[in-house]
Amino acid sequence: MHDVGGKMIKLVSKKIERMAMEHGFIDFRWINPRRIVTGNWVRMKCQFGCDGYGKGGCCPPEAPSVTDCRKFFDEYKVGLLLHCAVKFENPLLRRRWSRATQKKAVALEREVFLADYPKAFVFPPGGPCRICASCSANRRECKNPYAARPSLEAFAVDVYSTARKMRYPIHVLKGYGEEMNRFGLLLVE
Repeated sequence: MHDVGGKMIKLVSKKIERMAMEHGFIDFRWINPRRIVTGNWVRMKCQFGCDGYGKGGCCPPEAPSVTDCRKFFDEYKVGLLLHCAVKFENPLLRRRWSRATQKKAVALEREVFLADYPKAFVFPPGGPCRICASCSANRRECKNPYAARPSLEAFAVDVYSTARKMRYPIHVLKGYGEEMNRFGLLLVE
């Protein structure tokens, strides 16, 4: 493991890596959260380029401001960038995969939390929150507040730049038949 936090010892990192693998996340890299790229343009893409804007309780405008998102990441010293490469012949299967992946990510977060990491927080690699079949569209009426999690994009993360910094493949897809590189993040401290 890279010594990105200064305090995390190899034994502990191996334990968290083992937990990640047990939950089905086999491709990951340790990252200092200060290396995570955030940007206002990401929020603008949500607001003016996503048909889900305002329809999800974990998405903007329900998400914190871009400035608050940056401050949140800066409170951590170490994170595990999760990578999932997936391809679907039937694009309708993406939602099912996203929901299952989110459940696994939240279960991982809980296991890490119970291992005495009270600040553990996960951004699932499946995109926007998919826990419920129908979202209430605001956090106050969320039916599953313990499992609902935002995407990295909802927290203004420039996933393209961050993934490239970590030497992961990522590019804009031109069709549903292409392999997707989905990213999530488990923050630990």
